[in-house]
Amino acid sequence: MSAVVLVVDDDPVQRRLIESMVNRFGYRPLIADSGQAALHLLTGPHKQPVDCLVLDLVMPDLDGLAVMARLREAGLDIPVIVQTAHGGIDNVVSAMKAGACDFVVKPASPERLQVTLRNALASKALAGELRRLTRSRDNTMTMADVVTRSPAMRKVLAAAEKAAASDIPALIEGESGVGKEMIARAIHGSSARKAKPFVAVNCGAMPENLVESILFGHEKGAFTGATEKHTGKFVEADGGTLFLDEVGELPLAAQVKLLRALQEGEVEPVGARRPVKVDVRIISATNRDLIADVKAGRFREDLFYRLHVFPILVPPLRQRREDIPELARHFLARFAAEAGKPVRSIAPQAMQRLVAHNWPGNVRQLENAVFRAVVLAEGEEIGVEEFPQIASGGQDHDAVPNVADSPALAALQPTRVAAALTMHVASLSLIDEQGEARALEEIEREVIRFAIAHYRGQMSEVARRLQIGRSTLYRKLEGLGLDDDAPAKTETITAK
Repeated sequence: MSAVVLVVDDDPVQRRLIESMVNRFGYRPLIADSGQAALHLLTGPHKQPVDCLVLDLVMPDLDGLAVMARLREAGLDIPVIVQTAHGGIDNVVSAMKAGACDFVVKPASPERLQVTLRNALASKALAGELRRLTRSRDNTMTMADVVTRSPAMRKVLAAAEKAAASDIPALIEGESGVGKEMIARAIHGSSARKAKPFVAVNCGAMPENLVESILFGHEKGAFTGATEKHTGKFVEADGGTLFLDEVGELPLAAQVKLLRALQEGEVEPVGARRPVKVDVRIISATNRDLIADVKAGRFREDLFYRLHVFPILVPPLRQRREDIPELARHFLARFAAEAGKPVRSIAPQAMQRLVAHNWPGNVRQLENAVFRAVVLAEGEEIGVEEFPQIASGGQDHDAVPNVADSPALAALQPTRVAAALTMHVASLSLIDEQGEARALEEIEREVIRFAIAHYRGQMSEVARRLQIGRSTLYRKLEGLGLDDDAPAKTETITAK
């Protein structure tokens, strides 16, 4: 799962030398003995993902310049390092004009090749991250901007491509931090509505008494404090896409009004005399089990079927570990550029630890971990010590232990394994000192306090594990007098 470097050379001795060095640097080498073989690996029916190309300029069938020309024709943006036995200025100029990012003279020294590869991969990651952020801001992001090497994510993107081909309502499901908003933006940017607005609304962050005003708008003087007219998110998104993030957090009263807006294709601003027609494509997202919420009466069944027409499930990062190195390199390039620090790479041992980590906060947590590592870094390479949360090699508190590693656990039945794993963590008494049943409020207070401590103050994760909305969780904290137990109600906003 390291960066893949394709070595193209017709000389078997040179191929073996470069392959050995690439392995030693912590990258994964691919070998091609000719220009045609390289093009087959890069553009053939079984094409391989490649991060960098080390290309010999002089080869019998198809030389290096011709290979680079074919890559441009195919639209492949892969950094190319050319190697030549002749270091003349004419060869260097020709290679650079053809699109090479650097060159080495045979026989290349390990130090020179390592620096060249590191710089090429860092430049590629930075260019990709800048392009992705720019397109996200301009609402022109497509599936090609989603950083992934995972077969599971490729299935997600294939489904998203199909959703983009029509105005079908899509519901993106997945844990917090997996990148649901990014998928929604890619669907919009790949659709016929890409030139129109993409408006994102966090349903969990809206005060309950202002939901209708925020979504549908209000007239001036419609209620106390309405000093001017407000158009509302539906009207803002007219002709484009409205993204309803955390749609499961909407209160029931707002769900009724949202259902009517979807059915009628019109909204009625607060205080308005007549409804307003809108043409909006709806994409919603949730980290909750909406089917369970429907059964429990927390979410309207008719609205669920309106939104759940084309479900897309985004897998958590621990189920697509192939993406971790590529994402880490992209984040590293961006944060190093923003901080003005000469950090170029992540050490192989640190990358192995990143891949082995379970990441309960998913891509958002990985992004913040890399940000912190860049701030801590003092050289050009980030090591294990810059990732204190993984430096010990331990896993997250809520990670599932490997039962096979514990004979005692392996001997238990599955249900008893679950019990054995939780009994040593906490015990909850249902009876007070007088032998009477404890009040539900006391039990709820104890459970919430334990969950906050267990998940280290990650309130989104606490809410998800307790199967309640984050806004509901904060209301309970206030009602139960647990305000002091919770961290400040702020979270780092990152691209989803």
